[in-house]
Amino acid sequence: MYDIKKAAVLGSGVMGAAIAAHLANAGLKVTLLDIVPSKLNDEEIKIGLTLQDQGVRNRVVMKAYERIKKPKSMLLYTQENINRITFGNLEDDLCLLREADLVVEVVLENLEIKKSLFQKISPYLKKGVILSSNTSGISINSMCEALSEDIRKNFIITHFFNPPRYMKLLEIVPSRYTDTNVVKYMKEFCEYHLGKGVVVAQDTPGFVANRVGSQALISVVRKMLEHNLTVEEVDALTGSEIGRPRSGTFRLMDLVGIDTVVDVAAYLQENIKDEAEKDSLEIPEFIKEMVRRGYRGDKSGQGFYKKENKEMLVIESKDLTYHPKKEVEFDSLILAREKKKLQEKLLVLAYADDRAGKFVWDVLKNLLLFSAELIPEVTENIKDIDNSMKWGYNWEVGPFELWDMIGVRKSVEKMRAEGDTIPAFVEELLTEGRESFYDEKTQYDTSKKIQARQLKSKGKAILANEHASLIDMGEDVACYVLHSPNSSITDEVIELTNQAVAEVETNYRGMVFASAGKNFCIGANLPLVLNLARNKEWVLLEKLVTDFQHMNIALKYCSKPVIAAPYAMVLGAGTEIVMHCTRVRASAETYMGLVEVGVGLLPGGGGTKEMLLRATEDFNNNKVDLAPFVISAFDTIARAKVSTSAPDAINLGYLKETDRIVMNIDRQLYQAKKDVLELADIIASPNKSKLYRVGGEGLYALLKYNLYQMMCGGFITKYDEHVCSKIALVLCGGKILNNSLVSEEYLLELEKEAFISLCGEVKTQERMEYMLNKGKSLRN
Repeated sequence: MYDIKKAAVLGSGVMGAAIAAHLANAGLKVTLLDIVPSKLNDEEIKIGLTLQDQGVRNRVVMKAYERIKKPKSMLLYTQENINRITFGNLEDDLCLLREADLVVEVVLENLEIKKSLFQKISPYLKKGVILSSNTSGISINSMCEALSEDIRKNFIITHFFNPPRYMKLLEIVPSRYTDTNVVKYMKEFCEYHLGKGVVVAQDTPGFVANRVGSQALISVVRKMLEHNLTVEEVDALTGSEIGRPRSGTFRLMDLVGIDTVVDVAAYLQENIKDEAEKDSLEIPEFIKEMVRRGYRGDKSGQGFYKKENKEMLVIESKDLTYHPKKEVEFDSLILAREKKKLQEKLLVLAYADDRAGKFVWDVLKNLLLFSAELIPEVTENIKDIDNSMKWGYNWEVGPFELWDMIGVRKSVEKMRAEGDTIPAFVEELLTEGRESFYDEKTQYDTSKKIQARQLKSKGKAILANEHASLIDMGEDVACYVLHSPNSSITDEVIELTNQAVAEVETNYRGMVFASAGKNFCIGANLPLVLNLARNKEWVLLEKLVTDFQHMNIALKYCSKPVIAAPYAMVLGAGTEIVMHCTRVRASAETYMGLVEVGVGLLPGGGGTKEMLLRATEDFNNNKVDLAPFVISAFDTIARAKVSTSAPDAINLGYLKETDRIVMNIDRQLYQAKKDVLELADIIASPNKSKLYRVGGEGLYALLKYNLYQMMCGGFITKYDEHVCSKIALVLCGGKILNNSLVSEEYLLELEKEAFISLCGEVKTQERMEYMLNKGKSLRN
């Protein structure tokens, strides 16, 4: 019944512009409209414009255009995507709404303003259009009063979280009139096409995430005062040690804006009926005073924290003075930090008997009981509450997952002993003899949202070692799962990859190459490379590089399709692996780059060679000048360019036009498996003996001259010139005749020789050590 190809966004403020950009990222044609100014500004008066001039009438929306097109805004996957957006105003361009399949309202959070806008646009909406509001809390049933019966059926709230490109959560709220088919379609559309994690909420104040999140934040502040703790102590106890963002509570409020937190709490207080909940949302007086003084967080230069010179200062809640940040040391916190798994950390802190433990227990108990009381008011599904907090607030686990971790029965017994009332459905759970909210079935969904870490822990292993596993995905498809420390390439990874290729060629239709880490792959084992170089273990170093090159060649020439599934950071050796796979099913948020030059090296696992082949493989005859294409590849490697998205990785040459992108990472492995099955019967054996034309000495001389000019101009150091000349040598095929034909193996040998020679340089070793110690590049 519905097929969204064109969208319109009404309101071009921070959220409206960002939503329009993300819809364009998803491939939609978008119209962005905003109000017509009621008076001229000084600049317009100065140049003699009138209120009738188009530039004036579109002034508001064109500010959004400027904001969207700035690369630093990071709103677009690629700059070309802005061409999918048409900019106009809400007077002259309402006729454009007739083309829209989806109209998203993103104007001020004021019921009357929204109702007035709906009445204004209604005559221009085509039959069957889906209308949505991005409100963060206004009742959808109240907004329906301004809509006709036909439009009400297709009206829904789509509450994006900021920034829309990166925040996974999207809350959908239907009204009492909304057609169930609209809810079903929009849930699928937002998950699949926009990459969102969708939670369907009830029409209640704050919906799900902000209702729980506000309570969680304010509860921490109130408990801090009760337990007489400091701001830095609380942040140390309410960060990653309990599965919340590493920043902790108060640093997070500084980032979000303290005034914003206060405003959301005030809105909830005004609209919630339960008096006890109203009282629990009362902002402590010292925070109200901070807002009155203008201490709003990072946007005002100071909040709970402020920086003076290079020292971080922390506010004192008693008198709003600042003191230097102190180290936090509680016995239970020290013990928790020694634990590796979140559950182990939680069990230490939740049941510790020191001040820290008592505070953490109070905070967690309040969260768990409050969340349980919201069922079924805000949603009937505990998973929706958990997902809301993970996707909208970046928690590692949601309230009910956390409750399982600390033990439902054990914690409830402690709550009872302290006189707390336990929600009925929790009591019922325990009466039935169940010990947790989740069982294996609810945690392991292999339909369309299969994940590598689930496969690793619950799938059937074909092959495995400490750093990688080959898992059976079903339908004769295998999945290689990388789970090495920091998702790096080790000897164990190389060994199992070769075994996996042999196994797949014999017994499977193909393989997905995936990872279970936070990042797909951050590169080679740099400490090992540095250690071998410092100890002059050249034979072992050469074997390491040769083995990695041969692994990638095995992936490239596997007789069965190998589909890479990269996401997040894919650096150095990670990019080289992806480039050697048959095809790629990349997450839209994939940041790829051959970054070896930052540690004084060049890509040595076939990456330099692959960039050359991709740039020139269509030009094996002498009629086409290779220089522009090789120079482009050289520039990408020498400047260590990292893509800002998967589409940008195509522009940089790390991905091919034939590679595919998935918006929702939860569906990535499902789609990659489908790619394997699609290619399994049609893949042709690649030609290993193919020869490739290279520029030779002539092109090498040109690149060397350009590098010399850059060094003379102070743009690069002398050692940068040395490293980049090695890259140029490989990309030109060495010092051979112009337009010579060479083999892939020849290029790999050149690449390996250059890599090992650079490892022997003192300045490269200094760069590697600096990167390992400081996490950034050294320009020596």
